[in-house]
Amino acid sequence: MIDALEQAEAAVAACFETAAWAATERDLVAALDATHRLEQRLAAVKLTLVRELDGRGTATAQGASSTAVWLRDRLRLGVGAARRLVELAATLDTAPPGVRDALAGGVVDVEQVRVIAATVETVHTAAGTEAADKAVGVLVEWAAQFDATLLRRLGTRILDHVAPDVAQAAAEAALRAQESRAARDRHVTISEQSDGRLRLAGILDTEAAAALRAAIDPLTTPTGPDDARTPGQRRHDALADVCRLALRTGELPENGGDLAQVVVTTGYDELTRQLGTAALDTGRHLSAEAVRRLACDAAILPAVLGGAGQPLDIGRQRRLITGPLRRALVLRDRGCAFPGCDRPPRWCDAHHIQHWADGGSTSLTNAVLLCGHHHRHLHHSDWAVRLGDDGHPEFIPPAWLDPEQVPRRNQYHRRR
Repeated sequence: MIDALEQAEAAVAACFETAAWAATERDLVAALDATHRLEQRLAAVKLTLVRELDGRGTATAQGASSTAVWLRDRLRLGVGAARRLVELAATLDTAPPGVRDALAGGVVDVEQVRVIAATVETVHTAAGTEAADKAVGVLVEWAAQFDATLLRRLGTRILDHVAPDVAQAAAEAALRAQESRAARDRHVTISEQSDGRLRLAGILDTEAAAALRAAIDPLTTPTGPDDARTPGQRRHDALADVCRLALRTGELPENGGDLAQVVVTTGYDELTRQLGTAALDTGRHLSAEAVRRLACDAAILPAVLGGAGQPLDIGRQRRLITGPLRRALVLRDRGCAFPGCDRPPRWCDAHHIQHWADGGSTSLTNAVLLCGHHHRHLHHSDWAVRLGDDGHPEFIPPAWLDPEQVPRRNQYHRRR
């Protein structure tokens, strides 16, 4: 396989070096069609490899929390793209043979495969194996003419073509299946942008959508004739207001040992004299004016930092790693400290480097932030953690993974 792929890679590189301007229009169109078929065939190979690696547990064996996270680092993908790759690989694994053959032959693309597989599953449930086999042929034929979106729309009427005698009853079953998929697929994705803003995307089920509209619609009304905000800006501000209202209730569950809160770090002079900037625990910065606004409705905890930004003293020490001590950990580690993990502080536990049962103290020099997965992984693997000379955590991989056992650090939370 490796030899064949290297030959294909060399052939593609040669095509890239070929002067496209010298080809006729007919040859250019033919080359485009061939490129698209090759792209789909490569996608089939890639999905097969991802499925096999996922089944073998390669990602977790190398310390990643999932195959998607491992692919993100290995292939330098966005985590959403990596997750979709794993999902598509699983879909291809369970797809009818005719669908897999069509993808391998470059007849359909991966999004069409997802649509065909879901539609055939519905047909199989409603009308049996024979109708499902007919549906595969019809849908693959349609896929040569229509994109995934239109194919999905046409698929809702597939029974009229392959099993007209059960189409009416199946339509009702399909509706119930659609409602079930809607419940399964509900999600909200929060993607951090390079400047600290967040991009929200997702799908809400009917109940959650009604609750959201009931909460934000009254707050999206223009405040007066001089309100120049766009509808999108008003919805943004309404959502922020709802979050602030929820934080003020004091009824949100604890988050990592503390009540739900926004943590801002600033200097005394910056706060009192409205100078400079302040840092959120996510690593982003706010203007001094914004900090003073937040401070009007916030508790203030003094902290002393060393020259390298190391927290030296932060409120009272406690036996458990909560409160001021946990906030010190957040200031230092910024999130899960395990190499390659980007999970934020609110998802993390505080881990004793030298276990409490072994005489380890509850102190900043004996603690590290770890997400739930990597906390468990550290306890049940040959990885080791220690503080480096600069006081920041570093992890020693097991010898089977790195014979040299070179210390590794988390690069996602670095800010200097």
